[in-house]
Amino acid sequence: MTPLAQSCPAERGQSRSVPRGDGDARGFEPRSHRPTGRLGSGPALGPKYPALVRGGLLALLVGLAGCGRSPDAGHEAWFPLAEGHRWTYRVTTLSGADTAERETLTLRTLGRETLVLDDKPAWVRRSDSGISYWLRADEAGIRRVASKSDMQVDPVADAPGRFVLKAPFAVGTQWQAPTTTYLLMRTHEYPRELKHSHPSIPMTYTIEAVADEVKVAAGSFSPCLRVRGSATVRVFVDPISGFKDQPLTSLEWYCRSVGLVKLERSEPSTSPMLVGGSRTLELEAWQ
Repeated sequence: MTPLAQSCPAERGQSRSVPRGDGDARGFEPRSHRPTGRLGSGPALGPKYPALVRGGLLALLVGLAGCGRSPDAGHEAWFPLAEGHRWTYRVTTLSGADTAERETLTLRTLGRETLVLDDKPAWVRRSDSGISYWLRADEAGIRRVASKSDMQVDPVADAPGRFVLKAPFAVGTQWQAPTTTYLLMRTHEYPRELKHSHPSIPMTYTIEAVADEVKVAAGSFSPCLRVRGSATVRVFVDPISGFKDQPLTSLEWYCRSVGLVKLERSEPSTSPMLVGGSRTLELEAWQ
Protein backbone atom coordinates (compact mmCIF):
# COMPACT_ATOMS: atom_id res chain seq x y z
CA MET A 1 0.00 0.00 0.00
CA THR A 2 1.19 3.49 -0.75
CA PRO A 3 1.22 5.99 2.08
CA LEU A 4 -1.37 8.71 2.31
CA ALA A 5 -0.04 11.80 0.66
CA GLN A 6 -1.88 14.04 3.09
CA SER A 7 -3.52 13.56 6.46
CA CYS A 8 -6.90 14.91 7.54
CA PRO A 9 -6.53 17.80 9.97
CA ALA A 10 -9.98 17.21 11.45
CA GLU A 11 -9.04 13.67 12.39
CA ARG A 12 -5.56 14.22 13.71
CA GLY A 13 -4.58 13.48 17.27
CA GLN A 14 -4.83 10.49 19.51
CA SER A 15 -7.91 8.36 19.70
CA ARG A 16 -9.64 7.58 22.96
CA SER A 17 -9.00 4.50 25.03
CA VAL A 18 -11.43 1.60 24.82
CA PRO A 19 -11.43 -2.04 23.77
CA ARG A 20 -11.24 -3.72 20.42
CA GLY A 21 -10.50 -7.25 19.48
CA ASP A 22 -9.25 -9.45 16.81
CA GLY A 23 -12.27 -8.98 15.41
CA ASP A 24 -9.79 -6.53 16.04
CA ALA A 25 -9.53 -3.96 13.52
CA ARG A 26 -10.66 -6.22 10.84
CA GLY A 27 -14.07 -6.87 12.25
CA PHE A 28 -13.68 -10.44 13.37
CA GLU A 29 -15.70 -10.04 16.49
CA PRO A 30 -17.14 -13.22 18.02
CA ARG A 31 -20.66 -14.37 17.32
CA SER A 32 -21.95 -17.70 18.56
CA HIS A 33 -23.39 -20.03 15.99
CA ARG A 34 -24.10 -23.69 15.56
CA PRO A 35 -21.79 -25.96 13.56
CA THR A 36 -23.45 -27.35 10.46
CA GLY A 37 -21.75 -30.72 10.40
CA ARG A 38 -18.81 -32.55 8.86
CA LEU A 39 -16.98 -31.25 5.88
CA GLY A 40 -19.02 -32.14 2.83
CA SER A 41 -22.01 -33.80 4.47
CA GLY A 42 -23.15 -35.53 7.62
CA PRO A 43 -25.02 -34.81 10.82
CA ALA A 44 -24.60 -31.64 12.82
CA LEU A 45 -22.21 -31.73 15.71
CA GLY A 46 -23.55 -32.90 19.01
CA PRO A 47 -22.92 -31.66 22.55
CA LYS A 48 -19.27 -32.68 22.36
CA TYR A 49 -18.72 -29.67 20.09
CA PRO A 50 -20.60 -26.63 21.37
CA ALA A 51 -21.22 -23.57 19.23
CA LEU A 52 -18.08 -22.12 17.69
CA VAL A 53 -17.32 -18.46 17.89
CA ARG A 54 -17.04 -16.33 14.83
CA GLY A 55 -14.68 -13.61 15.51
CA GLY A 56 -12.73 -10.92 15.02
CA LEU A 57 -10.88 -13.21 12.82
CA LEU A 58 -11.88 -11.18 10.38
CA ALA A 59 -10.86 -8.29 11.66
CA LEU A 60 -10.39 -10.35 12.45
CA LEU A 61 -12.51 -8.55 9.53
CA VAL A 62 -13.82 -5.08 9.44
CA GLY A 63 -14.33 -1.74 11.01
CA LEU A 64 -12.12 0.83 9.46
CA ALA A 65 -12.24 4.47 8.57
CA GLY A 66 -10.40 7.11 6.65
CA CYS A 67 -10.26 10.75 5.76
CA GLY A 68 -10.32 13.28 3.00
CA ARG A 69 -12.63 13.79 0.06
CA SER A 70 -11.22 10.82 -1.77
CA PRO A 71 -11.25 7.99 0.78
CA ASP A 72 -10.14 5.44 -1.82
CA ALA A 73 -6.83 7.26 -2.32
CA GLY A 74 -3.65 6.53 -0.40
CA HIS A 75 -4.23 4.33 2.64
CA GLU A 76 -7.86 3.73 1.77
CA ALA A 77 -6.92 2.21 -1.59
CA TRP A 78 -6.11 -0.92 0.39
CA PHE A 79 -9.16 -0.74 2.64
CA PRO A 80 -11.95 1.43 1.14
CA LEU A 81 -13.83 3.53 3.64
CA ALA A 82 -16.30 5.60 1.62
CA GLU A 83 -20.03 5.03 1.96
CA GLY A 84 -21.71 2.43 -0.23
CA HIS A 85 -19.19 -0.42 -0.32
CA ARG A 86 -20.22 -3.96 0.55
CA TRP A 87 -18.19 -7.15 0.93
CA THR A 88 -19.60 -10.66 1.20
CA TYR A 89 -17.26 -13.36 2.47
CA ARG A 90 -17.48 -17.13 2.49
CA VAL A 91 -16.44 -18.28 5.97
CA THR A 92 -15.25 -21.85 6.56
CA THR A 93 -14.35 -22.97 10.08
CA LEU A 94 -12.68 -26.30 10.76
CA SER A 95 -12.66 -27.71 14.29
CA GLY A 96 -10.82 -30.84 15.36
CA ALA A 97 -10.16 -33.43 12.68
CA ASP A 98 -12.80 -32.87 10.00
CA THR A 99 -15.78 -31.07 11.48
CA ALA A 100 -16.70 -27.89 9.69
CA GLU A 101 -19.20 -25.09 9.49
CA ARG A 102 -19.85 -22.71 6.63
CA GLU A 103 -21.58 -19.37 6.55
CA THR A 104 -21.40 -15.96 4.90
CA LEU A 105 -20.42 -12.65 6.44
CA THR A 106 -21.34 -9.26 4.97
CA LEU A 107 -19.67 -5.97 5.82
CA ARG A 108 -20.82 -2.51 4.73
CA THR A 109 -19.40 0.99 4.81
CA LEU A 110 -21.93 3.50 6.13
CA GLY A 111 -20.06 6.74 5.51
CA ARG A 112 -18.58 9.30 7.85
CA GLU A 113 -20.15 10.60 11.05
CA THR A 114 -19.12 12.40 14.21
CA LEU A 115 -18.00 9.98 16.89
CA VAL A 116 -19.76 10.89 20.14
CA LEU A 117 -16.71 9.94 22.21
CA ASP A 118 -14.60 12.86 21.01
CA ASP A 119 -16.81 14.85 18.59
CA LYS A 120 -14.46 14.12 15.68
CA PRO A 121 -15.36 12.51 12.33
CA ALA A 122 -14.74 8.82 11.71
CA TRP A 123 -15.69 6.33 9.02
CA VAL A 124 -18.21 3.67 10.02
CA ARG A 125 -18.30 0.01 9.01
CA ARG A 126 -20.92 -2.49 10.06
CA SER A 127 -20.88 -6.28 10.12
CA ASP A 128 -24.06 -8.34 9.78
CA SER A 129 -22.97 -10.01 13.03
CA GLY A 130 -24.24 -6.84 14.73
CA ILE A 131 -20.98 -4.95 15.33
CA SER A 132 -20.25 -1.39 14.18
CA TYR A 133 -16.72 0.01 13.90
CA TRP A 134 -15.33 3.54 13.71
CA LEU A 135 -12.03 4.12 11.91
CA ARG A 136 -9.69 6.92 10.96
CA ALA A 137 -6.72 7.23 8.62
CA ASP A 138 -3.74 9.57 8.58
CA GLU A 139 -0.08 9.47 7.55
CA ALA A 140 0.58 6.78 10.20
CA GLY A 141 -1.94 4.30 8.79
CA ILE A 142 -5.50 3.11 9.37
CA ARG A 143 -6.66 2.79 12.98
CA ARG A 144 -9.80 1.47 14.55
CA VAL A 145 -10.87 3.93 17.23
CA ALA A 146 -14.15 2.51 18.58
CA SER A 147 -16.69 -0.30 18.28
CA LYS A 148 -20.21 -1.08 19.44
CA SER A 149 -22.41 -4.15 19.49
CA ASP A 150 -26.19 -4.05 19.27
CA MET A 151 -26.26 -4.77 23.00
CA GLN A 152 -24.34 -1.58 23.84
CA VAL A 153 -25.83 1.90 24.08
CA ASP A 154 -22.70 3.85 23.10
CA PRO A 155 -19.48 3.07 21.22
CA VAL A 156 -16.54 1.88 23.29
CA ALA A 157 -13.18 3.51 22.55
CA ASP A 158 -10.13 1.55 21.48
CA ALA A 159 -6.69 2.10 22.94
CA PRO A 160 -4.64 4.74 21.05
CA GLY A 161 -2.56 3.44 18.17
CA ARG A 162 -4.65 0.37 17.42
CA PHE A 163 -3.76 -0.17 13.79
CA VAL A 164 -5.54 -2.18 11.16
CA LEU A 165 -2.78 -1.34 8.67
CA LYS A 166 0.30 0.67 9.60
CA ALA A 167 2.32 2.85 7.23
CA PRO A 168 4.63 2.71 5.44
CA PHE A 169 2.96 0.00 3.37
CA ALA A 170 6.22 -1.73 2.64
CA VAL A 171 7.77 -5.12 3.35
CA GLY A 172 8.96 -5.26 6.94
CA THR A 173 6.57 -2.77 8.53
CA GLN A 174 5.45 -4.12 11.92
CA TRP A 175 2.95 -3.24 14.62
CA GLN A 176 1.30 -4.90 17.56
CA ALA A 177 -2.35 -5.24 18.53
CA PRO A 178 -4.24 -7.42 20.99
CA THR A 179 -6.08 -10.54 19.89
CA THR A 180 -7.65 -13.48 21.67
CA THR A 181 -8.36 -17.14 20.90
CA TYR A 182 -11.33 -17.78 18.63
CA LEU A 183 -10.88 -21.46 17.80
CA LEU A 184 -8.72 -23.07 20.48
CA MET A 185 -10.91 -24.78 23.07
CA ARG A 186 -10.58 -27.06 26.08
CA THR A 187 -11.77 -30.62 25.55
CA HIS A 188 -13.43 -31.16 28.92
CA GLU A 189 -13.22 -28.06 31.12
CA TYR A 190 -15.89 -25.39 31.24
CA PRO A 191 -16.03 -22.80 29.84
CA ARG A 192 -14.38 -24.44 26.86
CA GLU A 193 -13.36 -21.20 25.12
CA LEU A 194 -9.89 -20.02 26.14
CA LYS A 195 -10.84 -16.44 25.35
CA HIS A 196 -12.46 -16.19 28.80
CA SER A 197 -9.15 -16.82 30.59
CA HIS A 198 -6.99 -15.11 27.92
CA PRO A 199 -9.02 -12.10 26.74
CA SER A 200 -6.06 -10.07 25.47
CA ILE A 201 -3.01 -11.61 23.77
CA PRO A 202 -0.42 -9.40 22.02
CA MET A 203 -0.09 -10.25 18.32
CA THR A 204 2.69 -8.89 16.10
CA TYR A 205 1.69 -8.03 12.53
CA THR A 206 4.23 -7.82 9.69
CA ILE A 207 3.77 -6.79 6.05
CA GLU A 208 5.42 -9.68 4.19
CA ALA A 209 4.64 -8.77 0.58
CA VAL A 210 3.21 -5.84 -1.39
CA ALA A 211 2.53 -7.39 -4.82
CA ASP A 212 0.77 -10.71 -4.19
CA GLU A 213 -1.93 -12.02 -6.54
CA VAL A 214 -4.92 -13.60 -4.81
CA LYS A 215 -7.58 -15.78 -6.44
CA VAL A 216 -10.92 -16.21 -4.68
CA ALA A 217 -14.54 -16.75 -5.70
CA ALA A 218 -14.95 -13.03 -6.45
CA GLY A 219 -12.07 -13.08 -8.93
CA SER A 220 -8.31 -12.59 -9.19
CA PHE A 221 -6.82 -9.51 -7.50
CA SER A 222 -3.42 -7.83 -7.67
CA PRO A 223 -1.43 -6.13 -6.26
CA CYS A 224 -2.18 -7.21 -2.70
CA LEU A 225 -0.50 -6.64 0.63
CA ARG A 226 0.13 -9.82 2.60
CA VAL A 227 0.10 -9.31 6.37
CA ARG A 228 1.10 -12.02 8.84
CA GLY A 229 0.06 -11.97 12.48
CA SER A 230 1.91 -14.11 15.03
CA ALA A 231 1.24 -14.71 18.72
CA THR A 232 1.42 -17.42 21.37
CA VAL A 233 -0.83 -18.30 24.30
CA ARG A 234 0.52 -20.27 27.28
CA VAL A 235 -1.91 -22.93 28.41
CA PHE A 236 -1.92 -26.22 30.30
CA VAL A 237 -1.66 -28.96 27.66
CA ASP A 238 -1.41 -32.15 29.73
CA PRO A 239 -0.17 -33.45 33.13
CA ILE A 240 3.19 -34.55 31.70
CA SER A 241 4.12 -31.51 29.63
CA GLY A 242 2.45 -28.95 31.88
CA PHE A 243 2.15 -25.46 30.39
CA LYS A 244 3.23 -24.82 26.80
CA ASP A 245 2.99 -22.01 24.28
CA GLN A 246 0.36 -22.62 21.60
CA PRO A 247 0.77 -20.65 18.34
CA LEU A 248 -1.87 -18.31 16.94
CA THR A 249 -1.32 -17.12 13.36
CA SER A 250 -3.22 -15.12 10.79
CA LEU A 251 -2.61 -14.28 7.15
CA GLU A 252 -4.51 -11.38 5.60
CA TRP A 253 -4.51 -10.10 2.01
CA TYR A 254 -5.52 -6.50 1.28
CA CYS A 255 -5.84 -5.74 -2.43
CA ARG A 256 -5.76 -2.36 -4.09
CA SER A 257 -9.18 -0.71 -4.57
CA VAL A 258 -10.94 -3.73 -3.00
CA GLY A 259 -9.76 -4.14 0.60
CA LEU A 260 -9.61 -7.39 2.55
CA VAL A 261 -9.92 -10.24 0.04
CA LYS A 262 -8.79 -13.24 2.06
CA LEU A 263 -7.99 -14.11 5.68
CA GLU A 264 -6.65 -17.34 7.17
CA ARG A 265 -6.57 -17.96 10.91
CA SER A 266 -4.87 -20.96 12.51
CA GLU A 267 -4.97 -22.07 16.16
CA PRO A 268 -3.60 -25.65 16.11
CA SER A 269 -3.24 -28.09 18.99
CA THR A 270 -1.76 -31.55 19.40
CA SER A 271 -2.85 -31.84 23.03
CA PRO A 272 -5.68 -34.27 23.95
CA MET A 273 -6.89 -31.61 26.39
CA LEU A 274 -7.36 -28.98 23.67
CA VAL A 275 -9.20 -28.79 20.35
CA GLY A 276 -7.61 -26.59 17.71
CA GLY A 277 -9.07 -25.18 14.54
CA SER A 278 -8.74 -22.93 11.54
CA ARG A 279 -10.91 -20.37 9.81
CA THR A 280 -10.79 -19.00 6.28
CA LEU A 281 -12.61 -15.98 4.90
CA GLU A 282 -12.69 -15.54 1.12
CA LEU A 283 -14.35 -12.75 -0.79
CA GLU A 284 -17.39 -13.90 -2.76
CA ALA A 285 -18.77 -10.55 -3.94
CA TRP A 286 -18.12 -6.83 -3.44
CA GLN A 287 -19.17 -3.44 -4.69
